[in-house]
Amino acid sequence: MTAPSFAMRVLHVVCRIPPGRAATYGDVAALAGSPRAARAVGTVMRTCRAEGVPCHRVVAAGGRLGGYGGRPAMKRALLAAEGIIVIGARIADWRRVRWPRGARC
Repeated sequence: MTAPSFAMRVLHVVCRIPPGRAATYGDVAALAGSPRAARAVGTVMRTCRAEGVPCHRVVAAGGRLGGYGGRPAMKRALLAAEGIIVIGARIADWRRVRWPRGARC
């Protein structure tokens, strides 16, 4: 039996982020077993076309929105629909919104 690919592990982690919460690329990388692979998580998110994967819940360090494939307004709208407040280019009350609680950059 072979181990799941990094991309599959990333998608599995992202699917576990609950509505109204967000995780950083680094958080997702660490939970997927590769704590130094935040940029690779960004690549997986950018190229993900899988239905139902909440890629909008993955953000840059410190609660910054990041690019979302060149559609930051769409990312902002999807987060807002889940009750996440974005001020400027950052999530307000980042410590409350961050998943999992207690995660570190």
